Amino acid sequence: MSNAPGYSRTQIGLHWLVVLLLIPQFLLNDGMGHTFYSQVKGVPVSTDFLTYLHIVIGVVILILAAWRLVLRATHGAPEPPHDDPELMRFGAKAIHWLLYATLFLLPITGGIAYYYTLRWMAEVHSALTTGLLIIAGLHVVAALYHQYYLKDHLLRRMMKSVD
Repeated sequence: MSNAPGYSRTQIGLHWLVVLLLIPQFLLNDGMGHTFYSQVKGVPVSTDFLTYLHIVIGVVILILAAWRLVLRATHGAPEPPHDDPELMRFGAKAIHWLLYATLFLLPITGGIAYYYTLRWMAEVHSALTTGLLIIAGLHVVAALYHQYYLKDHLLRRMMKSVD
């Protein structure tokens, strides 16, 4: 991380866009799973619009996550609050990197599973989906803890840009 005073408008916009795109991904998961497991069974299946939409959104999320990492490398990210204990600072860094890793691995494993009809890769994709829910949940809980218990206004960094 750097000592950037806050996130840029682009970083904030990308953050919330990824959050919004993850919602339909979870909602479209059943249709995608049905298409995939029909393929595994050898049942002829015509890929429907929702399946393609799931794929397209997954690719878009991958691109946006890559863009976010580029921005993080070029513009930096604000440091955690200085009065946070070292364990909380480590946890924040770990959660952020786990979120990025999962946002990259989900579309990659999903694409490999679908296009090569690999059941085991679909299981990895499913486990990563569960992992993302857990990691994102921890991220939200930590942000709310900072905002409402510690009252350090940490959420402002993702609501109001520095540029």
